[in-house]
Amino acid sequence: MDRDPVPPREDSAHLPVIAVILAAGSGVRLRSTTPKQLMKLAGKPVLAHTVRAFEDTPGVDEIIVVTRDDLVETSRDIIAREGAAKVSRVLIGGESRNDSTRAALNALAAFDEAKVLIHDAVRPFIERTTIEETIRCLDDVDAVDVAIMPADTIIEVADDHITAIPPRSQLRRGQTPQAFKLSILRDAYGQAALDPDFSATDDCGVVHRYRPDVAIKVVDGSPTNLKLTHPIDIYVADKLFQVQTLETEPVETAELKRQLDGRHIVVIGGTSGIGAEIGSLAEEMGAHVHRLSRSTTETFIEDPRSVRAAIDAIAATAGAIHHVVNSAGILRIKSLVLQTDEEIRELMDINYLGPINVARAAFPHLKASRGQLMFFTSSSFTRGRSHYALYTSSKAAVVNLTQALAEEWADSGVRVNCLNPERTLTPMRIQAFGSEDPESLLGPDKVARKALETLVSTATGQVIDVRR
Repeated sequence: MDRDPVPPREDSAHLPVIAVILAAGSGVRLRSTTPKQLMKLAGKPVLAHTVRAFEDTPGVDEIIVVTRDDLVETSRDIIAREGAAKVSRVLIGGESRNDSTRAALNALAAFDEAKVLIHDAVRPFIERTTIEETIRCLDDVDAVDVAIMPADTIIEVADDHITAIPPRSQLRRGQTPQAFKLSILRDAYGQAALDPDFSATDDCGVVHRYRPDVAIKVVDGSPTNLKLTHPIDIYVADKLFQVQTLETEPVETAELKRQLDGRHIVVIGGTSGIGAEIGSLAEEMGAHVHRLSRSTTETFIEDPRSVRAAIDAIAATAGAIHHVVNSAGILRIKSLVLQTDEEIRELMDINYLGPINVARAAFPHLKASRGQLMFFTSSSFTRGRSHYALYTSSKAAVVNLTQALAEEWADSGVRVNCLNPERTLTPMRIQAFGSEDPESLLGPDKVARKALETLVSTATGQVIDVRR
């Protein structure tokens, strides 16, 4: 798996950027037998999420992962499955965090200078903007820390008594990545090696102690840049993934055509609204689109036999199914207690049982093609809405289903994602809400474009935002 590292560059204005991901933790404080960097969130190991953040940041040239000797092969498998081409090496770390940083420094012996970012593998929510800002700051300074303001008052304690209450405005909570010019970090660790009393909890601490002449710039981090340390952190991380939405990067039309050309895409609910737009755009990109609906193909999403027969028939004719998109849904504005049993059953059958039927029917074909299943949720999925309680609650259930299936099917190579468009101009919305200002609504063509960009992405278990 190891590839040739990025060659050193002499031009100080264009130094190579190397991200070092420290993944040698054990998970003792999490009270788990699984190392915390290998625990799964939204269908993927924590390490995969963290590597993906740096892989998808254009300014990062190379990634080095440092882990325990017994986790090297597992880490390589995770990286290969993630398709992280920037990872050049997986190194064996040491007993402490500082020992792992030393292992990375030894691996960079060929470099006279570089920009080095050191990040905890168990901070999977690191934002690209934060990574980019630390890289940019190294143009002007030699060391950068990422930190946030504390929400609580910080107190100093001795013998269970307060000894001081520092001004909160002068305090920060340190995060990662921490970024350095390689020569500075290398020199600080060189001096630390000569100190028999050496002790530091992070790399900025090493530079601050052994290179006090170096100013360490602080940039703002994010409250969601959570470090998974205690059992409660896993619970919070699960909830963050449940409600967090992802804004993916646009894909150039030429690249989209290249990746979709010749692909077979099944669109359920493909004769109107968002589904129709997805089908039309996919055909423009060279894909073979198979539209299913109750009006044109007599495919009833609430009937598992109907869905399975339709999808199996397409696979038999096409030879493969690469993507399945379910855009079928029903929205009714009506108080719950005023709805009939038949109305409730219809709404739940189409909005929740339907996606389940689609997932079951699509899985064997998507496993064969290592493809993707796509659902749709609503911006109301994070909280129920008055007078369309069943719609909003079913959309929340679809998000949960997406994340569960992404994890359940990860080893089969099947990706599962869910698009979350804001209020969109569709026949279903017009029927439910009546006339609205078109300028206030998202165009279905934009939703279709984002849907196709998501289909060719490596994302799984994600809720993908679509905004005007």
